[in-house]
Amino acid sequence: MDPFAYNLSDSDIKRERQKAREMRSSQWWKRKCDKGICHYCGCSILPKDLTMDHIVPIARGGKTTKGNVVPCCKECNNLKKQLLPMEWEAYLSRQTK
Repeated sequence: MDPFAYNLSDSDIKRERQKAREMRSSQWWKRKCDKGICHYCGCSILPKDLTMDHIVPIARGGKTTKGNVVPCCKECNNLKKQLLPMEWEAYLSRQTK
């Protein structure tokens, strides 16, 4: 069993993913990406190369809201996967030791 599994229905997940698609085309999101900074590593990235990350992942019960999505580089997004913020911080601290 997936240790990160959250009891969500397929329709819940589809709804949140649809909201994310809609949010990516919003002026609010475009302004967030215009800064060209990854939320996690702080690196400068071309705005078109930033991805949307859910701080609390959809699979862990997170919602697609302005307070729960951040622009980040593909590398950080791929590394973070479905980790919660405290799990991500623990992962990063293990990497720097």
